[in-house]
This record gives sequence, C-alpha cells and structure tokens, in this order.
Amino acid sequence: MTRAVIRIEDPDDPRFRQFRLNERGLASRADKRDDAGAGMFLAEGDLVVERAVAAGCRPVAALVDIERIPTVASDLTCPVYAGGEAVRRVVSGLGVPSAIIALFHRPPRPTVAKLAATARRLVVVEGVDNPTNIGSIIRNAAALGWDGLILDHTSADPLSRRSSRVAMGTVFSLPHARTTTLADDLRELVEFEHYALTPAAHAVSIDTIRPGHKLTVMIGSERSGLSDALLELATPVRIPMADDVDSLNAAAATAVACYALGRRSG
Repeated sequence: MTRAVIRIEDPDDPRFRQFRLNERGLASRADKRDDAGAGMFLAEGDLVVERAVAAGCRPVAALVDIERIPTVASDLTCPVYAGGEAVRRVVSGLGVPSAIIALFHRPPRPTVAKLAATARRLVVVEGVDNPTNIGSIIRNAAALGWDGLILDHTSADPLSRRSSRVAMGTVFSLPHARTTTLADDLRELVEFEHYALTPAAHAVSIDTIRPGHKLTVMIGSERSGLSDALLELATPVRIPMADDVDSLNAAAATAVACYALGRRSG
C-alpha cells in the first residue's frame, strides 16, 4: 500500500540522515561480500528507481521533488519524503538533485556456480575499481545480450550510487556474482571457453575467434591488466588498434568484445 508523501523543508531533519550516508555507511565491506543480501544501496533518478522496483528490490525510504513527484513514487511501499530543490540539494549532495532518490535493501545474489549454471555468456571483471567503468560494463553487457557479470572482490560495487546510475538501472536485470576466489571459481567452469582481453602482441585478434556455446570474456584493470592466474586459464585475445595506440578503456573494450564474441558464439 502506497504511503502519503511527507513534506519536509528542513534539511537538518533527522529523517534525512539516511540519505546522507556514504557508500561505506550504506553497506560495509562485509555487507558487500554477503551473497544473502546485507546493507542498503541508493538508487538515483526515475529510471533507476523504476528498474529497482521492477526487479523486486525492497525500498527503505525515498526523497522526491515536491514540484514533480515521479510516477514511480506511487509504487513504493516505504516512507516517501518530499522537498524543494534547495532542500534536496543539501540532502543529496548533488548540485542538480534528481527528482527521486531511494534507499533499498541490497538483494541476494547468486554464487559464481549458480550464475554459470543458467548462463551461456558471462563477463568477468578483475581489479576494475572505478564505479563508472563498472556501470558502463554492465550497461554494455546487458545491451548486447550477455547473461551476467562475475567480479572479484577488488572491483567496484555494481550497486554503488554511481555505478547503478551509469548503468541506467540495468544492474537489476543483469545478475552478478562477487567472489574472493575468482581464478579458482572460473577453473570450475569446465563447460566454458575463457577469453582474456590483453594488448599483448602474442594475443589472437578478436575478429578471428569463433567461440563455442558457452564462454566468458575477461576484463582487467586499465593499469595492470589481468592477473597471471586468469591469463593462464584463458585464450588471450586482442582488439586490433591503430598504430601507437595499445588499448581502449575497460568499458569500451567490453562493448567491442561482447559484440564481436557474442555474435559468433555457437
């Protein structure tokens, strides 16, 4: 049942404190490693909130524009607070605040094995600690029809505020698994062919690969690339580049790889 909108004009109102929590305040390191779902995440903007609700995420509280209450607010079974732009700017910390920001309980997520059991094509991310890159990778994978994302524990949180915003809420439709034992978990996926993106000269050009029915593509840190442990599991592939340019950024490389490998997979 939808609750009535509660108008508040004092940015210091204690009910706004929850919206001011930073990423660590919303979810601790232990929360982010908990597959059962622990802590909270913040969704920002109409579309992201709509997709979180559609995915079944449980809302905690929302803050909306009193002058333009988004339609999705009527779908929220939680306290919905409203304020003018000045109040929402202070509370959200944004120069131009969104018409809605909402807090949700973090949902449970699958293990690597459970995700792989229902997937054909998976993106694997290691050491990508920029949430903007993670959000873009998610959006690319979802748009190009891949089935899920596997991240190591050093990569940025897909449910972080910036990541979910950059992904335009597709993080809620693209399942992800997070693991502290990435190489070991991938080694267990014996039905999958693994392809590792690298600028190394000995790597096979990606436009010559004809992958099988089940595959992963591995994306590493822009600074150090993939670890030796992952490279040993995979066929190294490279994206052909112009002279004197050795690589694309992680998000752009993922888009190229997902398109090139996805359309040729068996």
